[in-house]
Amino acid sequence: MNVNRIDGYKSLAEIGEKKLHDSKEEKSFSNFLTNALNQVNEMQLESTEYKKLLAVGELDNLHDLTIAADKADTALQVVMSIRSKVVEAYKEIMRIQI
Repeated sequence: MNVNRIDGYKSLAEIGEKKLHDSKEEKSFSNFLTNALNQVNEMQLESTEYKKLLAVGELDNLHDLTIAADKADTALQVVMSIRSKVVEAYKEIMRIQI
């Protein structure tokens, strides 16, 4: 049985780099972070829209709702994990004595 290697991190980094290179804006971490948070917000809004469609009975495919909800949940978990790591790093830096 052949098992292929997963290069998810590499492809995500390439996507981020491509988006930074495509834009005419200043390349900074804050812009990258803002764009990422906007994408997560869009996923959350899409999930909410699917839930509204389900509530009024206009949703034809339940799989779309499940996929959108899972994407939004996973993206939010990643953002919260990154936020926790940044806060931990900040606290560690603040503990350093000069």
